[in-house]
Amino acid sequence: MSKVSAPLALRPRIEADVPRAAMVLSAGLGRRMRPLTATRPKPLIQVAGRPLIDYSFDSLVRAGVGEAVVNTHYLADQVEAHVKRVPAGLAIHLSDERQQLLETGGGVKKALDLIDADPFLILNSDNILMDGPCDTLSLLAQRWDPEAMDALLLLVPLSRANGYDGRGDFHMTQSGELTRRQGSRVAPFVYSGAQIIKKSAFQGTPDGKFSLNVVFDKLLEEGRLYGFAHQGGWYHVGTPEAVPDTEARLRGE
Repeated sequence: MSKVSAPLALRPRIEADVPRAAMVLSAGLGRRMRPLTATRPKPLIQVAGRPLIDYSFDSLVRAGVGEAVVNTHYLADQVEAHVKRVPAGLAIHLSDERQQLLETGGGVKKALDLIDADPFLILNSDNILMDGPCDTLSLLAQRWDPEAMDALLLLVPLSRANGYDGRGDFHMTQSGELTRRQGSRVAPFVYSGAQIIKKSAFQGTPDGKFSLNVVFDKLLEEGRLYGFAHQGGWYHVGTPEAVPDTEARLRGE
């Protein structure tokens, strides 16, 4: 098995206007992670001795992002207590979903007023991004074209999607234009959980709970959804079994 870099290894940042703010999606119930989530929210599950959400914070700090919104629902007090100890230079704002879990799209839409950037970044707290030759989020920002795009998704080749057991999400042209996987067919790229997106992408979306897929489908129809292939490692930590497997891969075993 090939070696992977350590989680905190720094990679060169490239010249790019990385959005100054992000949202880290952290409000899910973590049902697939039971029994680990019986008394602890999924973002705080330990992977290689660190809470899962801290890997997202690492990515943001490396890219020079200064602010992040974290949404909370299940065992929200634990998440709130933890984010008070985030790395220096990253200010955290909380979006409280205790009264109603809003899913990914609804959670972002509720928090838009707290996100002090447009466009902004979104990261899923249950995915670990490892940089390739350069800082990943800087590369994503370099590819961003506001004239052509309303959202730019960081995609992982299906063959390198560690911890993912699906058939892929998207097909992508050389210019980055995306189409959905159809039916039972296989698509070569998986959405990594990281993206740059404009606030205007949420115009016309439902109130309350809805998936980010509602936004993606709308942008696909408009020809405004693009992708960019990730050059480093990626690990989806969605089940208890994925924890030791991810830890072994992070050690290079």
